[in-house]
Amino acid sequence: MTLDVEPPNPPELRDVDPNEYDDAEVVGETDYKRDEISTLLQAGAWQQAWDTWAEDTDLTESELAITEDLDLIQHYDFFWDSFADRVGYHAPGIPEDWKEREYHPDLDSWGTVSSINAELTELGQTVCEVLKADYIEWESDYEPPDDLPDFE
Repeated sequence: MTLDVEPPNPPELRDVDPNEYDDAEVVGETDYKRDEISTLLQAGAWQQAWDTWAEDTDLTESELAITEDLDLIQHYDFFWDSFADRVGYHAPGIPEDWKEREYHPDLDSWGTVSSINAELTELGQTVCEVLKADYIEWESDYEPPDDLPDFE
């Protein structure tokens, strides 16, 4: 399915330690290059990733409207993980207690919540892939320590 809408503005990246996310594992990095990544998103990476993602997404326009109402796009985080030589990310999502909290009036099923969360994760992954493949020209600063054991 294709989602034929204008993309929202790229997220404004904030200074967060990715190790604070439950699902992130970043080793020994102190420069997450968020300013550089933000510039690349503004320079076309966000639009390119959005277009790629929108061609195959299962997200409906009404589900997208929910993400816009909740301002979820602005809760993405993208950062450089030099240890893994990749762009890492943390995708926003609708919490498990959405029903009890009356999170949004148009959320009516776990299916809708799951669909939105899954598609936001897919968008985040697409952004990372586009950044790494087409925009990032720096190399990883990580160098393994000299005292690693020889396993031969």
